[in-house]
Amino acid sequence: MALLPQPFKALIIGSSGTIGSAFMELLQNNPMCTSAIGLHRHSEIPIDYQHPESIEAAAKALTSDAPFQLIINTIGVLHTSEWMPEKRLEDISRDQLMDLMQINAIGPALTIKYFANLLDPKNSVMATLSAKVGSIEDNRLGGWYSYRASKAALNMLIKTAAIEFARTKPNTALVALHPGTINSRLSQPFRGEQIGRPPLDAAGDMLKVIENLKKEDSGSFVSYSGERLPW
Repeated sequence: MALLPQPFKALIIGSSGTIGSAFMELLQNNPMCTSAIGLHRHSEIPIDYQHPESIEAAAKALTSDAPFQLIINTIGVLHTSEWMPEKRLEDISRDQLMDLMQINAIGPALTIKYFANLLDPKNSVMATLSAKVGSIEDNRLGGWYSYRASKAALNMLIKTAAIEFARTKPNTALVALHPGTINSRLSQPFRGEQIGRPPLDAAGDMLKVIENLKKEDSGSFVSYSGERLPW
């Protein structure tokens, strides 16, 4: 039996980004979604992973809007104006490693910690966008050290939290979700515009996966196609 109830209230974290804004558009036009709240760095209730204290503050500010049956975290970074993914071991830098761990692993972990209190204990889903390149078993090309490591760390944090949720929130599915390649600023330098999908299509695919999740799926790493991915 699918875990996400109908109707449901949704919260999108990172709603100003390409994928986050696509989710917002889909949910705002979904008759089963009674409310879709979006958070980002410049929203009325701001959340900024460079300022970790904002995560707890944002969760507390939304207490009166809870419970949410669906929370999707789309925040992540692959490259910036200052650096690109490393091709070789000698390209690794301390600052790049720390920055990606902060945004891709530490921020999402704190989000799970604080926003878990806003989930509906009766039935709910919390999905965090990860990436297939974070799979250790699937790593065949190498490179992209910081991004791979930060997503692998994220996957472990989600898996570990899901084990705890099985005891404390047995009616919640906590999953890592791989969106695939999407036409966005993140993928643009890597032929994303040629091989990627439109953001609305990608968000629609992921929403279908979310709508079909069962409580037994908690702690899994799932692709936008519904495929189970190796850790």
